Amino acid sequence: MSLRTLKNGIGVSIREAAPKDAEKMIAFYNRVGGEGEFLTPLSEYELFLSSVKQEQNSLIVVAEKEEKIISIASITSSQNPRNKHVGTLGIVVEKSYSGLGLGRQLIEWAHTNKQTKKIELVTREDNQRAISLYRQLGFQTEGLKEKDTYINGVYYNTMLMGLHL
Repeated sequence: MSLRTLKNGIGVSIREAAPKDAEKMIAFYNRVGGEGEFLTPLSEYELFLSSVKQEQNSLIVVAEKEEKIISIASITSSQNPRNKHVGTLGIVVEKSYSGLGLGRQLIEWAHTNKQTKKIELVTREDNQRAISLYRQLGFQTEGLKEKDTYINGVYYNTMLMGLHL
């Protein structure tokens, strides 16, 4: 576990997710996700977290404030030898706690695990704050999927980005 102090002086803990966190993580995704219900059953998500913990090229971390999850970040990778060198980055942060530095920590971890050679991510094209951060971290645009996301009557484009380590 890592204790960190945010820019505004608030302390948070960051640690690797465990199967026992599944229920709190599902509640977080439902609270913060904003696009509907998290549909994976609890038992399946616990199994997923347990399997990720066994993989040397994948990591899921939670950031907590007073035992309440405020962010979840991950790099998950296939175990197929042909593409196990590629990790997919995912970060969900409660708006009032953005800027924790989880993305940077995950990229540092990816550099040290000696298996991950490329990190990929997808983000909505209109999410300029995230895109700006990803570019600061060295990510390059690799493609655009037009109108592939539909939320509340609006179509959004999805940007594909990658970082070679």
